[in-house]
Amino acid sequence: MGGVIRVGVSGAAGRMGLLTCEAVAATPDLELIGRFAPGHGFDDGLVLAGADVIVEFARADVVMANMAMWRQMDRHVVVGTSGFDEARLGELQTLWGDGPQKCLVVPNFSLGAVIMMSLAERAAPYFTAAEIVELHHDRKADAPSGTALATAARMKPSGERAVDSQETFPGARGAEVGGVWVHSVRLPGMLAHQEILLGNPGEVLTIRHDTTDRTAFVPGILLAIRSIEKLDPGVSVGLERLMGL
Repeated sequence: MGGVIRVGVSGAAGRMGLLTCEAVAATPDLELIGRFAPGHGFDDGLVLAGADVIVEFARADVVMANMAMWRQMDRHVVVGTSGFDEARLGELQTLWGDGPQKCLVVPNFSLGAVIMMSLAERAAPYFTAAEIVELHHDRKADAPSGTALATAARMKPSGERAVDSQETFPGARGAEVGGVWVHSVRLPGMLAHQEILLGNPGEVLTIRHDTTDRTAFVPGILLAIRSIEKLDPGVSVGLERLMGL
């Protein structure tokens, strides 16, 4: 893609969709050519057919139908919708195939959060066990968060998981994701936070990231739009390869 990049936004009526529209419209080398948000006055997905890149922020229950539409249009797509676990990623890879267009699934657009995940991946083999506590606003639709799932998938603690003590109340120990326990907190007043605790006998390492305003996501969104063409055809996951991590 040379010159100005033409961008379409799906899920344009949601918080992240609106943020993306504002950021693209304010950026000289990007052009917002269309919005798609059924039920909010942007009902025709064909308006995005002329986009070089579509940014997808639709709800999890409609995102796969949207992705099928963008695949038919043969567009590059940056996916910010949460909830892409291994099963859904497999479904998307089957749908997308080998391209030639690129699809980038981004669990978290915060550059700081991407660095946090990279640090956790590097540290995990040196620790016996690990747990993740992710804390988000009370309107978040999914739990665990996509960031927590992506973090756990990259971590390989060195020890065997300890035998669990009996839970007085089911779920008290959280959910196990690939040998890492994940705990989800949903409270008003929070935005997006994650803490990773890694333990050895006699020591604990804590890695924490806090997002206090959604403007933190803008640099990552712009990076994904500008750089998606550099990726291999097909489906990729995460900003880390665009950041050299």
